[in-house]
Amino acid sequence: MQIVRWHATALRTSALGFAFALAAMALTASAGQTDPVEGSNSSTARRQNVEPPSIGSGRNDFLQDVEARKSYWIPAGEIVGFDLLLNEINRHVIGNEYKSNLSSIRNNLRSSWNTDTDPFTVNQLGHPYQGSMYYGFARSAGLNFWESMGYTAAGSAMWEIAGETTPPSFNDQITTGFGGSFLGEALFRMSHLVLDEASMPGFWREVLAAAISPPTGLNRLAFGDRFDHIFSSHEPVYYGRLALGVATNTQHKSGTSTTLQHTEEIADFSLDYGLPGKPGYSYDRPFDYFTFKITASSANGVENLMTRGLLVGTDYAAGKNYRGVWGLYGSYDYIEPQIFRVSTTALSLGTTGQWWLSRTIALQGSVLAGAGYGAVGTVHGTAENDYNFGVAPQALISLRAIFGDRVSLDTTTRENFVSRLGGPGRSGHDNIIRTDAALTVRVHKQHAVAVRYLLSRRDTSSPAAGNIVQSSATVGLFYTYLGNDGFGVVDWRDGGAQ
Repeated sequence: MQIVRWHATALRTSALGFAFALAAMALTASAGQTDPVEGSNSSTARRQNVEPPSIGSGRNDFLQDVEARKSYWIPAGEIVGFDLLLNEINRHVIGNEYKSNLSSIRNNLRSSWNTDTDPFTVNQLGHPYQGSMYYGFARSAGLNFWESMGYTAAGSAMWEIAGETTPPSFNDQITTGFGGSFLGEALFRMSHLVLDEASMPGFWREVLAAAISPPTGLNRLAFGDRFDHIFSSHEPVYYGRLALGVATNTQHKSGTSTTLQHTEEIADFSLDYGLPGKPGYSYDRPFDYFTFKITASSANGVENLMTRGLLVGTDYAAGKNYRGVWGLYGSYDYIEPQIFRVSTTALSLGTTGQWWLSRTIALQGSVLAGAGYGAVGTVHGTAENDYNFGVAPQALISLRAIFGDRVSLDTTTRENFVSRLGGPGRSGHDNIIRTDAALTVRVHKQHAVAVRYLLSRRDTSSPAAGNIVQSSATVGLFYTYLGNDGFGVVDWRDGGAQ
């Protein structure tokens, strides 16, 4: 039990360090942006005036050069080496579960795949991050999204068969192979936002990019110019913000959870990448549009880690005042509001867009519905592995009302239904609803204050435990550093007005 707790604590500590690296990115990514003019009514998004890396005279020349530089063998060797190193560390630190040999490999090759019951943070946070490492090795060696996902799935399967003595589990394959790919692409692109930031000294760009995506930093260091220019962002409109503050619990129903910290310090980083509406920006690659969010809490380490991106889709317009994208999205979510936790890897159909309601008021939003595979359970319950698996239908509605350069009102409501279909055989279900609302007021340039309300509720039902309700609501006050003065609004209209 002490080993399990040590492993979970290490995961949370690593995630907190990662959150601080992303916070630094929020500060540097906006360093080259134009400062807003006090009192201006313009809502046009400011972005850094930096050209993306390019090779040759055009896009086709760049793609041909990437094809010539990329390697299939280098990431394969790196993934094998990473698994060997991770196994060696685990077998000495954790124990017998990782003391694999030829006999255990043969047994795993003959075994049926099942669901394992490792601690929640290991399965739902550690495995996706491990998958993002596999993905990053391939992506930073010039492979595209789908090729890198294939390497991630192969690396995960190799670990399930040869890295552990226990039978392979398909829930780990989902979170590592698919959740790790969705997380890995977001990290890869964010690291390149830093690398493209010309106003930052080159050494610190490399260090920060490596902190966000370690495989990217490793390959750039080890192979020099070969992998320096293997990705072009196509200059997306993006909006990052960093919030630091304190939240107080105003409502709670703990259910079977035994611990609750009523006041917590919060650090929150969010990024919207590839916002619809920029003329000439296309969505022909997976994650040309994505969102990313991570929240660190003094109460439980990682309160959430979430990303969703457009896998296959296109942009569209409706009249002069609406621009959007629609298609198939991939998502990975990890949410832990102290008393319970839920995590899903999913595919959804949906749309994201922006609508100009007046000359200075815009409404941005996303609507998605789909299904994936999820896990849900109690925090500080009777056992470390007190959680359930199953197929998980889900839906999300996210809206941001932007009032000029001064105020934004953000609301996001998501619902996850975790069934026992595809789980370890126990009947029952969980229904989770989470609503996040924040009012942000810009005070001066990129400095703002925000008030945030967060409600999380879980309704669970099972023959053994009956019906249990867990809920938590907090209100927080935050200092917010804005990535630009327009709150992420995109203005495609002539002269910035109707």
